[in-house]
Amino acid sequence: MKKLIIIFIIIANYTVYAQTIEKKVIQITGAIVEADSLQSMPFVHVTIKNSRGGTISDYYGFFSLVAQTGDTIVFSSVGFHRNQFILPDSSKNNSYSMIHVMLKDTILLNEFTVFPWPTREQFKYAFMHEDIPDNGNDRARKNLSREALMAAAGSVPMEGSTTYKYELQNRYTKLYQGEGFAPNRLLDPIAWSKFIKAWKNGDFKKQDNINYLPNN
Repeated sequence: MKKLIIIFIIIANYTVYAQTIEKKVIQITGAIVEADSLQSMPFVHVTIKNSRGGTISDYYGFFSLVAQTGDTIVFSSVGFHRNQFILPDSSKNNSYSMIHVMLKDTILLNEFTVFPWPTREQFKYAFMHEDIPDNGNDRARKNLSREALMAAAGSVPMEGSTTYKYELQNRYTKLYQGEGFAPNRLLDPIAWSKFIKAWKNGDFKKQDNINYLPNN
């Protein structure tokens, strides 16, 4: 009896070993496309079932993977049906090329309504205790407060004239300032000399409210 058990174990191990030897390592390359439009599908997960091996398709839908004959290749992507492909044992070459088609997965959800309050009692309490201004002046004062205007200004994009001036300033900085900061006129000795000369000549007595440096 013991001899029969030993012979059975040896035969089983030999069968498993023979099946392992018969498997070939194959380089799989291919492209993944959508079934509806035949457009390439980027970033699709391509894995070997019951294994840690896998890869991800690139931006153009191409992928490359090393597997063995008989392995199950699993393709998965968000919004598409998860499907698989069994690498055939009849492959004579060490490489295998394929084009895999993915079908969109549509899930219909039941209609539901979202309420801001969980219960009618909470809604009634919030409605009865809401602080609503009595007249139009109070509502306008609340909407035109500094906090409300600052919050609104943060979400309003620049208008056309402001964008135009900003672009001109950037071009001036790039062309004349070497993409650096504009010079500070308070530190310009030429401007100070012209200011002192104009002050001695009494040019400021002929004008009113002059408090800036003269232009070059």
